[in-house]
Amino acid sequence: MDIAFPTRRFGGYIFDCDGTIADTMPLHFRAWTRAMEECGGQFPEELFYSWGGKPTGIIVGELNAMFGLSLEVEKTVRRKEDYYLSLVSEVTPVQPVLDFAKSIHGAAPMAIASGGHRELVEASLSALGITELFGAVVCAEDYANGKPAPDAFLEAARRLGVPPEDCVVFEDSPTGIAAAEAAGMAHVFVPTAMRGRG
Repeated sequence: MDIAFPTRRFGGYIFDCDGTIADTMPLHFRAWTRAMEECGGQFPEELFYSWGGKPTGIIVGELNAMFGLSLEVEKTVRRKEDYYLSLVSEVTPVQPVLDFAKSIHGAAPMAIASGGHRELVEASLSALGITELFGAVVCAEDYANGKPAPDAFLEAARRLGVPPEDCVVFEDSPTGIAAAEAAGMAHVFVPTAMRGRG
């Protein structure tokens, strides 16, 4: 499946990080699996991918409710994220999206808008050597409401100085697409086939 890259020029380009410009989702799944196994829980792969874009703390709460667990949210999140950081050197790009971003670098401002915590997002971008491409990096610490609320994308547009209606969002999850629509922005869906899962 191909990505329908925009043919018109936008004032600002906003990219989700995980699964969109960085092929981090398999690493996140490995980190979640290890953390959950150590805590006596589980996080089935199909469920993991269907929950793409959800804040980590909310995921822990929903896993607790779904599987009758009583995991401590902050402790579980920290454990999972430590495991991810131990794997981050293995991250690879979603090459078609990265190639597109490089092709417009300097022609229009670009931002990352992620539901992930800054430590992990910056580690992923650094591992790929692409931090300098983006004029703004918006992470979970920077806004009140996670996707599908529009907060992340609206904050990215604000930092770029571009009206939301002149921005386009690149996203790999239905949650992220819903957030882009709520922000009044055009969007490009990055399908699973673009991310080396299989």
